[in-house]
Amino acid sequence: MREAGRKLKERRQRLNMTYRDVVEASRKIAERRGNPEFSIPLSRLADIENKGVVPSIYRLYTLSAVYRLDPDELLRWYGVNREELAADAASIATPGTALVQFEVEPAPDTQVPEQPETAPDLRRTTHLSRLLRTWGTMPLAMLKGLEWKRYRYGFIGTEDWFMYPLIAPGSLVLIDEGRKRIAGGGWTGEFDRPVYFFETRSGYACGWATLAGGQLILQPHPASRCAARVFAYPAEIEVIGRVTGVAMRLDLSARRRARF
Repeated sequence: MREAGRKLKERRQRLNMTYRDVVEASRKIAERRGNPEFSIPLSRLADIENKGVVPSIYRLYTLSAVYRLDPDELLRWYGVNREELAADAASIATPGTALVQFEVEPAPDTQVPEQPETAPDLRRTTHLSRLLRTWGTMPLAMLKGLEWKRYRYGFIGTEDWFMYPLIAPGSLVLIDEGRKRIAGGGWTGEFDRPVYFFETRSGYACGWATLAGGQLILQPHPASRCAARVFAYPAEIEVIGRVTGVAMRLDLSARRRARF
C-alpha cells in the first residue's frame, strides 16, 4: 500500500498542493456532501502517503476529486480492479437466479478491432484460452460486434432447474433488453423457441413464456420436471429481455442424481 501512497504524494506535488491545501479542499467537499467522513485530517493524509494507511471509501472519493483522478485508477493503485468484478462474481455460486446489477464492460484500454488479423473463427470449436489471449477478459459476445450497452447478464441459480437441460443451473446468460415482446409462434423446436428473463415480486426467473389474456404463463423445459408458473401480466411479472446467449458448465451429473 506504500506504493499507492507514493503515487498520491507525487500527484499532490505535481499539482503544487500542500498538506493544508488538501485538508482544506477535503473540508469543502465534506461540507458540500453533508458528511464529515469525506474530510481528511492532516495527520491521516500524511499516514496515507508515508505509512501505507488505506483511506476509507469516502476519502478515496475525496482524493479522486481533489487530485482529478479517475476513481477506477485510484482503486487499481490499491489492488482493487473493478474490471475483475464480473469474473469474481461468476466464481461465486448462488442458489437463486439473479440479474447482474453492475455493467459488464471491456477494460478502458481494450480496443476492439473491426477485422482483427488473429481473430478466432467462432464457427469452429476452439480453446477458450485462445480467445482470452486474443481478447482478454472481454465478454465473448463482443467478438460478434454486439452493441454491448443494450445487453445485460443474468446468473441462473445453482438450484434453478426450470430450463434444464437447455439451460443448466449455474449458467451465465446474455440478455437483450431491446427484445421484450413475447413471441407467439414462429419456432420449429425447443432450440429456436425464444427464452426470456423475468423479474417477479419474489425474484428472477428464466424460461419460455406464453401470453393468454391478462396472464403470462412461464413454461419450463419438459425434462426439468418443474411446474409452469402463472402470473398476472404485467402487474406481477416484468420482461427484462430475451436471452440471446448462454455459457454453462456440463459437469452436473452429481447434482442431477441428487435432485432426481
